[in-house]
Amino acid sequence: MSSELQAVLFDMDGTLVDTERLWRQVVEEAASGLGLALTDADLAFVLGRAVEDCAAHLADRTAGRAEAAGLGESLEHRFTELVRRRVVPLPGAVELLSAVHAAGVPTALVSASPRPVVDTVLDALGRHWFTVSVAAGETPRTKPFPDPYRAALTILGAAPTACVAVEDTPTGVASAEAADCAVVAVPSLTSIPPAPRRPVVRSLLDVDLALLRRLAAGL
Repeated sequence: MSSELQAVLFDMDGTLVDTERLWRQVVEEAASGLGLALTDADLAFVLGRAVEDCAAHLADRTAGRAEAAGLGESLEHRFTELVRRRVVPLPGAVELLSAVHAAGVPTALVSASPRPVVDTVLDALGRHWFTVSVAAGETPRTKPFPDPYRAALTILGAAPTACVAVEDTPTGVASAEAADCAVVAVPSLTSIPPAPRRPVVRSLLDVDLALLRRLAAGL
């Protein structure tokens, strides 16, 4: 296993920017309009998932009273609108991006959000922090499958075992680990247990280059 940190791959919603709560708000509003109440059992289909996945889940819960495509369009439009107005970097996000950038380590933004939302966040955070970005719909499958992480790794020309992903949901963690990356988990709305090559921290303020390099080295 290489001891050199070849790249850091960042999730977006709930990891770098405080948008996971906005997404949950949008989904709860849509569910309420359909006469549904979200429960903890729904979260696996909501947090860290693509708009289409969430819309399909809501449509299934209505037993055919709602159509997934229309729900998806409504969810994406409302979420993009809220992100544009209220996107906020999470504590430590800009500092960590700056440290990784200063060290010359390539980065990727790997998101299950659609490209319009990703571009809105890139404009807010600063596109210069990222070598590449991957959004929903740009790979055959999105999270929890490994496709988006593998796509970013291919573009970067990086070995997955020498890279570290930073994620906030079980869905994202599953995606990154299926692509053979080590993961720093920063739980937002759902707890994530620690595991080999997966430390769990309270916030990005607890993440630094030393931790990322230790993970890349398998330590």
